[in-house]
Amino acid sequence: MSLSTTFAQKKISLDEDWKFHFGNSSDVSKDFDYGKTALLHKSNVYATTIVNPKFVDSTWKKINVPHDWVVELPFVKSEQVEMDSHGYKPVGGMYPETSIGWYRKHFSVDKKDDGKRFELQFDGIYRNAEIWFNGFYVGTNFSGYVGNSYDVSDYVNFEGDNVIVIRVDATQYEGWFYEGAGIYRHVWLNVTDKVFIPNDGVFVHSKVNDKNATVTVETEIENKNLQPSNADVYSIITDRNGKQLGKTSEQRITLSVNGKITVKQNLNLKNVTLWSLENPYLYKVISVVKSGNQVVHQTKKRFGIKTVKFDAKEGFFLNGKKIKIQGTNNHQDHAGIGSALPDFMQYYRIKLLKEMGSNAYRASHNAPTTELLEACDSLGMLVVDEQRLLNSSPEYIDQFKRILKRDRNHASVFLWSIGNEEQNIQGNDYGKRIAKSLLAIQQELDPTRTSTYAADMPNEFKGVNEVIPIRGFNYREYAVADYHRDHPNQPLLGTEMGSTVTTRGIYEKDEIRAYVPDQDITHPWWASKAETWWKLAAENDYWLGGFVWTGFDYRGEPTPYKWPNISSHFGILDVCGFPKNIYYYYKSWWTNEDILHISPHWNWPEKIGKPIDVWVNTNADDVELFLNGKSLGKKSMPRNSHLQWEVNYEPGTLEAVAYKNGKKLTSKVETTNHATKVIAVADKSSVLADGNDGVVVNVSIVDDKGREVSNANNMVYFKLIGDAKIIGVGNGDPSSHEPDKCSDGAWQRSAFNGKCQVIIQAGKTVGDVKLEVKSNGLTSSSILLNIK
Repeated sequence: MSLSTTFAQKKISLDEDWKFHFGNSSDVSKDFDYGKTALLHKSNVYATTIVNPKFVDSTWKKINVPHDWVVELPFVKSEQVEMDSHGYKPVGGMYPETSIGWYRKHFSVDKKDDGKRFELQFDGIYRNAEIWFNGFYVGTNFSGYVGNSYDVSDYVNFEGDNVIVIRVDATQYEGWFYEGAGIYRHVWLNVTDKVFIPNDGVFVHSKVNDKNATVTVETEIENKNLQPSNADVYSIITDRNGKQLGKTSEQRITLSVNGKITVKQNLNLKNVTLWSLENPYLYKVISVVKSGNQVVHQTKKRFGIKTVKFDAKEGFFLNGKKIKIQGTNNHQDHAGIGSALPDFMQYYRIKLLKEMGSNAYRASHNAPTTELLEACDSLGMLVVDEQRLLNSSPEYIDQFKRILKRDRNHASVFLWSIGNEEQNIQGNDYGKRIAKSLLAIQQELDPTRTSTYAADMPNEFKGVNEVIPIRGFNYREYAVADYHRDHPNQPLLGTEMGSTVTTRGIYEKDEIRAYVPDQDITHPWWASKAETWWKLAAENDYWLGGFVWTGFDYRGEPTPYKWPNISSHFGILDVCGFPKNIYYYYKSWWTNEDILHISPHWNWPEKIGKPIDVWVNTNADDVELFLNGKSLGKKSMPRNSHLQWEVNYEPGTLEAVAYKNGKKLTSKVETTNHATKVIAVADKSSVLADGNDGVVVNVSIVDDKGREVSNANNMVYFKLIGDAKIIGVGNGDPSSHEPDKCSDGAWQRSAFNGKCQVIIQAGKTVGDVKLEVKSNGLTSSSILLNIK
């Protein structure tokens, strides 16, 4: 792989062409003798070890990153609580043979770049990554969620192979949920002049005055030359299309050897377009460093201009408009692909949440990937950006600083979170002191925002709550009113609410298969139903709003069951993003769309004449229910609630007729015939031929009239023809032990209650790709994707 370009600086993807091999955390002989041979006593002394650039890795597995090795492992039954919470995948200290991963990558560098500065940037490696470059040890990154960068200028080989070697140690967990393992985010090589803007060295923020705004651009410049250097610094702001709106004057600076200077410059913009949920408008700032008449470094950042106000009595205001925060909490894994999400999947998931009416996303409980924030910036989704631990040690302060500097330019980030549910310290002086330390750092690096902390505490003030600007409530919704009464000047936010557990398409509790009914009726002791918390939040102005636990199901934490359950039931959508019935409750009250949804399905041959509990979720004024044309009664629709009927089952059509402001709405469920066909629908028809873009294909099992057979569980087979690859399959079944990854030519997944999913990533060849979808005894179908 050869790297070259004509730009003054380069940001080159190193995602492709890695080699991967398992090590071993307890047997040195199975870990390439790591620990047996001294590697740190002298620089660049590596003998015949694995960090030797000439080590032969030709038999290793070929992979691209992002890569999550855990999603490919089998499920393993275990009584260990960490295995339960992590989704029964064999990773951690108990599984030495699958908890160490070695990565190697070879590439060449253009000799014309000799004299430049070279930096390796890792956006996220789970976990505890030791990194060597050309046999030199360059650093260890402890965090599984916060990336890091390393200056490797002194170690570049211009005459041959450059080799990165990384040992990833996932024997220790960071969270209590599925975390995956490996280089699961992007890797970059940054090539710059010796006078440069460091990673995250630009901070852009603004003050709005009526229709105008003053934009402040703070640009940090470093000098790695062996002599003092002069430079000129300026910034340009453009609109979203690149039209220049303003340029600062050029400011001359003198940098000492290894010196750093931050230049602060202002620009006034007229008739600004504010970033909002409905119109997430993004400007661009270009920060430029010149040496003589030559541009030696420039960076481009997108940013939004907005105003945010948190009022303890009146609520939350975005650009002066009162908005109730309708948020979801989410972990970062998805069906079929684990934690190694391609960029297009971030946009797919945020779109699904937006369609439901959600306007905010809490990255729980760790720093998100940059691409998630970019999706939220572009699509109009507010973000709470969260630190992994409430800890002020040097390690965690460094992590917090990296998060703040990396993410503070994102328009979507409206609030920081300094931690989550630290039961041992949140209510005492330890927690209070740590919180004050972290708040001071947040104010230093981003004085334009404020912070919350997700406290699973009722009406208690001592500890973190004494100093946190925005009181976060994890559950304990019953105590919010009392806390507000006692602390009326502190804004209140439901950082975790709800936690209804539901299994899509299941209507009876099943302790054998570990399923719970797909209605808003079941929740753990510490949580509440959706209707319980949302009524309180919606009807009281002092609630800023709240975040449901969770938007999507995620692997791990299989509450209220354990094995064979391997995924959570908390999601409003399942792990594939298929809506559950509770989705329609939230969409009824979180959007202005006309919603009328009946559940359950109407295939109950074993229950003829027996009562069926029928739910209607709607935002209409009233609803009348009909079974095969006969009225079962009309009911008024209480706000932020739902309607129920007990209906003696008979096959046919169950129809709801509703009126909303005089407009008639109808919806129905029908008894279907036997499954006859498998159909597939892609979320888009055209894909970029860049090797990164892709599509999500959702598959349904239908009858002869095209109606989804809601209890069909047929095995579905996938065949792909053309330059693309399948990267994962799923079905939303929280107790399915089928593989997420299959060998080429053998991709398959059973449907779960009528649905399954396949995720496709494009290659680099322009042309058509055909996906064939088959199931034994059913009519097959295919879709054509245009790779352009």
